[in-house]
Amino acid sequence: MNVVIGELNVRPLVDGDKYTLSRWLSDPVVLEFYEGRDRPFTPEMVEEKFFSDRGVMSCLVEYEGIEIGYLQYYQLDHETMIRYGYTNLDEVIYGTDQFIGETDYWNKGVGTQLIRAVVEYLLQKEGVHRLVMDPMTWNTRAIRCYEKCGYSKARILREHELHEGVYHDSWLMEFIPE
Repeated sequence: MNVVIGELNVRPLVDGDKYTLSRWLSDPVVLEFYEGRDRPFTPEMVEEKFFSDRGVMSCLVEYEGIEIGYLQYYQLDHETMIRYGYTNLDEVIYGTDQFIGETDYWNKGVGTQLIRAVVEYLLQKEGVHRLVMDPMTWNTRAIRCYEKCGYSKARILREHELHEGVYHDSWLMEFIPE
């Protein structure tokens, strides 16, 4: 993915990005919402999780030329579709996960710009029927952002994500193109 819209640039990860990711993923303020404060990352952990071949497109997000966040997207496999409650396994569903690692860019609309750009990009891929995300139910800032971008809450995924030693419920949120 190489998307440039205004001041926003989303590009594939390169090797040197592991140091930026490990800086963000060792910041307790960021970890409160992504991965958990009990799991700070080293560059080696970042390399293992974000640079291994796992069927995920991993991207760095830049805003006004500054590295500010991370985004990944992937096509849901049949097992995940069934777990999420989808019965039409011919449907093409993509999931995304993202975070803004530079906290100075929180609450400034950059996340909304990012989500809208990614939605536009992924919907241009032939055959995509819907996009999904699964924020934890207590992450109200992220949920508001996703709703502003046209996502809606579909259903609760019970005890879906292990975060700081506790399994938390998540919202399955969908964007269904008209």
